[in-house]
Amino acid sequence: MGLLEGKTALIFGVANDHSIAWGIAQALHAEGATVGFSSIESLIDKRVRPLAESIGSTFVEACDVQSDADIERVFTRWAEIHDGLDILVHALAFAKREDLSGGFVDTSRDGFALAMDVSTYSLVALTRAARPHLRPGSSVLTLSYYGAEKVVANYNVMGVAKAALEASVRYLAADLGPQGVRVNAISAGPVRTLSASGIAGFKKMYGAFAAVAPLRANITPEDVGRSAVYLASDLSSAVTGEILYVDGGFNILGVPTEE
Repeated sequence: MGLLEGKTALIFGVANDHSIAWGIAQALHAEGATVGFSSIESLIDKRVRPLAESIGSTFVEACDVQSDADIERVFTRWAEIHDGLDILVHALAFAKREDLSGGFVDTSRDGFALAMDVSTYSLVALTRAARPHLRPGSSVLTLSYYGAEKVVANYNVMGVAKAALEASVRYLAADLGPQGVRVNAISAGPVRTLSASGIAGFKKMYGAFAAVAPLRANITPEDVGRSAVYLASDLSSAVTGEILYVDGGFNILGVPTEE
């Protein structure tokens, strides 16, 4: 019997089979959870639905997370099929490509607002819409990165958005705690994903990571998935408002150097 047997999970943000969100979906499914998916409309039929079908999932809905009405529609549809929700996964982030290179000082006003809306406020909006459906003991998960704490070249506005996301995790944890709902984030090391490819210099950073991280290995979606199982299950029943690092120990280093 899996750790998540009988539980339901709704995952926002799967883009393809290299997504961290897909690694999480596979891990939750392997532990017995019934998994549903929501992503942007352009990815649904070509990318998301085939992945969902591969693990026997029948709930696949498009969603524009910049629209409260569209978010509400997805949860209304969920409630027509399921009598509650145990796990909500927010794996959403976006910034203009031109704002992920050069200097942060050159971030455009509309680019800043867009990054904050899609990458940060969407967690608040999804959690609010999910709240009536979340059962006591439920878990809300989101994804962050070390660029929320320290300056990472070219991460720029996304680092600021992730910092706001991590603060939102703490405030949401305080709000939903009395309901018995936990809210946490996983701060993963660099992973080769579609969104990461939009960051200037990512390939160089990714290549050097394994040489300096204490565990001397790159991070995989499967690594993140296993940690997500912990945060989604009763194993973490007293953990909320936390940022869990899944980065091979990189965040503990002061001045990383190769051997």
